[in-house]
Amino acid sequence: RVTTKMASMDNLAGDLRKTFYTDVTHAIKWRTTQLKAIGKLVEENREALLEAIKKDLGRSPYESVLGELATVTGEVNYACSNLKSWMAPTAVSTPLAQVKGMSSACVTPQPLGVVLVITPWNYPVSLPLNGIVAALAAGNCVVLKPSEMAEHSSALLADLIPKYLDNNCVRVVLGGIAETTILLNQKWDHILYTGNGTVGRIILKAAADHLTPVTLELGGKSPTYVDKDVDIAIAARRIAWGKFFNAGQTCIAPDYVLVHHESKSALVAALKDMIGKFYGDNARNSEDYGRIVNERHCTRLQTLLEGSRDKIVCGGEVDVPSKFIAPTLVDLGTHGADHPEAAPLMQDELFGPILPIIGVDSVGTAISFINSRDKPLALYIFSKSSSTQQEILDRTSSGSAVINDALMQYSMSSLPFGGVGASGMGAYHGEYGFKALSHMRAVLNKTTWMDLSVRYPPYDMSKLWMLEKML
Repeated sequence: RVTTKMASMDNLAGDLRKTFYTDVTHAIKWRTTQLKAIGKLVEENREALLEAIKKDLGRSPYESVLGELATVTGEVNYACSNLKSWMAPTAVSTPLAQVKGMSSACVTPQPLGVVLVITPWNYPVSLPLNGIVAALAAGNCVVLKPSEMAEHSSALLADLIPKYLDNNCVRVVLGGIAETTILLNQKWDHILYTGNGTVGRIILKAAADHLTPVTLELGGKSPTYVDKDVDIAIAARRIAWGKFFNAGQTCIAPDYVLVHHESKSALVAALKDMIGKFYGDNARNSEDYGRIVNERHCTRLQTLLEGSRDKIVCGGEVDVPSKFIAPTLVDLGTHGADHPEAAPLMQDELFGPILPIIGVDSVGTAISFINSRDKPLALYIFSKSSSTQQEILDRTSSGSAVINDALMQYSMSSLPFGGVGASGMGAYHGEYGFKALSHMRAVLNKTTWMDLSVRYPPYDMSKLWMLEKML
């Protein structure tokens, strides 16, 4: 495994902060040049990036283009098209006490300084590069620490980034826990982390020592509700695609399904049908189906599956040496009667191609089930009823919510991507990333040709009423 030499990391944040204080990153020309260079990196190294992802995850090029390269290109283009307006000061109104015509006020975005971006292995190109896009668009220097578990993709990014981006402002650190610990001991102006909650807590504690703000994207068990009035075939098609894309290793993948008991049998049958249509009789032979990132994670999923082996209604095949787990459906019965919430599959985020299905008797029961657990990163609602859709939206909380589809919110640069509660804090993508990694500075500008005496001592209580009215 390739790692960055410890000596070169000791004061990395401080070294980049010296560059930041030269103001080189503040100019819109520098920012757009760097952003376009990221787009060029993706365009000119498309095949190498796809091959690296294939080696790390066994993922098809089609999914890698759709889920990684296209999202980076989209973020770059969106930022370049809107950066001028994002950077512009926003005028705000002034109260009467400031005397209109003698004062002006605005909010001005300022770069924070030096940003640390720590990313996971499941989307080893888009998550690192999209984090860098947000940091550079906001005018920051940035250090990227990609996952050591996606070694081919991370090594390729470490090789390519210095060739395309300003080396005085952008650095890449390779390695594992030791290297990450060295980075976390340094003072950063913001940390953007995507990954699991256990590591998220470690990062939050380290950031607290320096009062460093953080954006944490932590995942969780994202529920899907399927109502009795839906087009079952379309619902099954979209759920199966969202779940088994990247072999289920997506932080916003449907983690489990709550389905109205009247539609449960039909949904299970339709999901089986879609799995066959997507991947054939044996997904192991499909060029479109990925693999688990490593044997350790494959074994973890195998152990979880063993606890519900008798409830498997589709798939269930596991081959740890080849890191293969078939697209799997698990019928956990009905809420209330069968206590599905106690199943091992329902305790933590699965992060694999296993889909538990639970019957419920009403939308109210589904809402109660969702609210009894940590707030998820995503929530999916399949229903034709606008009142049902709105009831679920009003009575639940999640990082994002999608009606009658899955995963597609991630591809929209105009929407924030982030969690709530245990699924994360803060958000990025598009302007939300720009704002997350900027300081919104309040600026008040006053003239000096008039200076009202009513605010100064000695105070005249008889005039206080007038000042109160003006504030």
